[in-house]
Amino acid sequence: MSSVRICVCGDEGTGKSSLITSLVKDVFVTTKIQPTLPQITIPPSIGTPKNVTTTIVDTSPRPHERSNLNKEIRKSNVILLVYSDHYSYERVALFWLPHFRSLGVNVPVVLCANKSDQNVKTTTEQVVEDEMLPVMAEFKEIDSCVRTSAREHHNINEVFFLCQKAVTDPIAPLFDAKESTLKPACVSALQRIFYLCDRDQDGYLNDTEIHDFQIKCFGKPLSDVDLSNIKASIQRCSQDSVADKGITQSGFVLLNKLFAEKGRHETVWLILRTFHYTDSLSLQSSFLSPKFDVPTNSSAELSPAGYRFFVDMFLLHDKDNDGGLSPVELSALFAPTPGLPPQWLENDFPSCTVRNDAGYVTLQGWLAQWSMTTFTSHKTTLAYLAYLGFDPSSPTSSSTSTKTTTSTTSALTTTKPRKRPPRTSKRRRLPPVSRTVLQAFILGAPHSGKTSLLSTFLSPSRASPSRASPSALSETYYAPSLSPRTAVNTVELPGGKQVTLILSELPPSTASAVLDNREKLNEQCDLLVYAYDSSDAASFAYIANARDKHPHLDDLPALFVATKADRDRVMQDCEIQPEAYTARLGAQKPVHVSVAWGSSSVGELFVKVAEVGLDPSSAFLRAEGEDGWDGEEWEGWVRWWVVGGVVCAVGAAVVGIWRRVSS
Repeated sequence: MSSVRICVCGDEGTGKSSLITSLVKDVFVTTKIQPTLPQITIPPSIGTPKNVTTTIVDTSPRPHERSNLNKEIRKSNVILLVYSDHYSYERVALFWLPHFRSLGVNVPVVLCANKSDQNVKTTTEQVVEDEMLPVMAEFKEIDSCVRTSAREHHNINEVFFLCQKAVTDPIAPLFDAKESTLKPACVSALQRIFYLCDRDQDGYLNDTEIHDFQIKCFGKPLSDVDLSNIKASIQRCSQDSVADKGITQSGFVLLNKLFAEKGRHETVWLILRTFHYTDSLSLQSSFLSPKFDVPTNSSAELSPAGYRFFVDMFLLHDKDNDGGLSPVELSALFAPTPGLPPQWLENDFPSCTVRNDAGYVTLQGWLAQWSMTTFTSHKTTLAYLAYLGFDPSSPTSSSTSTKTTTSTTSALTTTKPRKRPPRTSKRRRLPPVSRTVLQAFILGAPHSGKTSLLSTFLSPSRASPSRASPSALSETYYAPSLSPRTAVNTVELPGGKQVTLILSELPPSTASAVLDNREKLNEQCDLLVYAYDSSDAASFAYIANARDKHPHLDDLPALFVATKADRDRVMQDCEIQPEAYTARLGAQKPVHVSVAWGSSSVGELFVKVAEVGLDPSSAFLRAEGEDGWDGEEWEGWVRWWVVGGVVCAVGAAVVGIWRRVSS
C-alpha cells in the first residue's frame, strides 16, 4: 500500500489536535490552536518508516459535524481513537466503537490514552491492564494501544507509526489476541516457508539454513550472538523446539508468535511477503501464474533448469534411495502445495507413468509426468514450481539464499511452431518437428488392444513371450476403458535421442467428443494411432466409420497398427481391407504387433510412433479420391520437363554442328 489515511476521533478536549500539531511541529504548541485542524499530508520522505504517504484527518465530535465525521471514517484506512480521562474512556466502549460498527467500516483501530502527564501516579502497565486490555478483548477491531502525552512529546511519533503499521502490517490476519495464538492461515504459511528453507529436508533449520533465510528476508547476516539469543528465546518457551541439528518447525512458528506478541508483527509480514504472500495470506497470483505465452502451434516444455529442479526434488525426497517415491515420500514432497495437481488425479497418477516393482514412481516416470503436465497445462507446472520453491537464482534451483525477481518461467521453454499446411502433397516435404514431448491419440474399437498397448508402454516387462493360449492372454490384458486413459514414458530413438511420448486412449464412449473438437485436436495431437484387432473381423470397420464421420482427421499424421498379430489374421468386414485402405490413402502399411511377442516387438512400435511424430511428412493421409499431385505441382513439374527438353534439344544441335565443323 502506497498511502495511509488516518482518521483521528474522540471526545472534545482529549487532545486530538495537540497530538497532530506535536507531530508536525515536533514540540508541544502552547498557544491556542483551532478546534479542528485541516487535513495534513506527510510525504514518504519525512519520517515514515514504511515509505508511504500519510494523510491525517482531524475530526469534531459535535452533533452538527456528525455527517462529516461519518464521511471521514468511511474514507479512512485506520482510526486513531483518543481518550484522556475516565469519562472519555467510558465513551470508547459505549459510543465510539459501536458507532464505527454501525457505519459498516472494517478498518483497524488504534486506541490512544492521551495526557499521560496529568496522571503520573498511574503506570503504563496499570493503564494497559485496567483500561485497554478489557476493551481490546471485547472489540477485535482494536489493533494496538498506546499511552501518549502531547505536552511531554511522549510516544507522539510512535502512535502514528502504529497507525501506519496497522494498515501496512495488520496484526488481525496473523494473531488471535484472545487465544494468544497465531491464526491457522498464518501457521500454514510459516510451515511452508520452513519447508522451503529446510533444504536438506531433515526437519531442522541448521545454522547455514538460518543464515540463508536471514539474508533472503532481511538482506543482512545474523551474528552468532543474535542466533544464540534467538535459540535461547525459543527454548525458554519450548525446550524441544531447539536441538543440536537446529530449530524445528514448531520452534520456527513459535519464534514468529513471539514476534507478534511483542508487537513486532511487521517482522512476520516481512518474512511472509518475501515469500510472495499477500495481505490475505494467499500466494500472489502473479507469482503462481506469471505471464508465459505459448505461440500458436507451439508447445511448452521444461528447460534444463526445470528438469534439474525436478531431479533435485526427486533425489531429495527419495529418503531410502530405492529409486522410487513412495506414497509417504510423495506426501512429504507435496507438503507445501495444495496437493497433487487435479490433472494428475484425473489421469489416475501414479498408474499413468513409470513405476518400479513396488509401485513407486521412478525418476524416469517423475520427469515424464512433469513433461506431460507442462505440455498439456503449462500454467499448472508454473504454479507448482512456485509452490515447491523453484529459485532461478540458485545453481540448484532450490536455494533461498538470495533475493530475486526472476520469474519461474525460466524453468520452461517454448518450441518452434509446428507447421500444418493444407491437405496437399506439400505436406510430404515438411521439416522435422523440433519437440521433445509428443502426444499421440489411440483410436480403435472395443477389445482392439488399446489398453494393453498403454500398459506395455509403462511396463515393458509385461510384454513377454508366453506359451499361454491367445484367449488366456486376452483375459490377462483386457480391461475395458470407460473413460480416457493416458500413459507417459520416455522413448529412446536410434542415435540416443530421448523423447517423452504421451499416449492417450480414446475409448468409444468418449471418442466422439474429442474428435468433434477439431481445433483442440489439431492443437494437442501430434499423431493419430488407429489400432484394430487383426483377429477380429469387425474391428477395422470402427476405424473406417470414424474417419467417414470425421473427415478432418485427414489433417493429422496417422499410423495404423494391427494388434494381436500372434493370432490368425482374418478378413475384415468392410468394403476394403486394411492394406488396400492405407495404400489408397498414401499411408504406411499397418504395423503388426502383439504383446505376446515380447517387449522388443511393442517397443519398436513406440519408437516408430515417436519417429513419425517428429517427422510426420510420410504419415499425412490423402483424402479419399484425392490423387497424389495437386494442380500447382503438376504445373511445376511440366514446366521443368519442358525446360529440360529444350535444353537437351539445344545441346544435341550444338553437338551436331560441332561434329560437322570438325569433319
